[in-house]
Amino acid sequence: MTYQTETAAGGFAFGDRIAALRASLADRRAKYKIYSTTLRELNGLSDRDLGDLGLSRSMIKGLAIEAAYGK
Repeated sequence: MTYQTETAAGGFAFGDRIAALRASLADRRAKYKIYSTTLRELNGLSDRDLGDLGLSRSMIKGLAIEAAYGK
């Protein structure tokens, strides 16, 4: 009597893991670009312009994080 044992690597194949890593890095890069652009543009506004929007300088970093990464 013979027995056959089949083993498979759990999860994804190596190529799939590399593709997922590249997608994850691209997503992180895109989110960081949104963060840095928002931060740069809001920092470029005058205090009066920020006041017209109902914002203060102390809120800028939090708003940029929320714009890029969500709440």
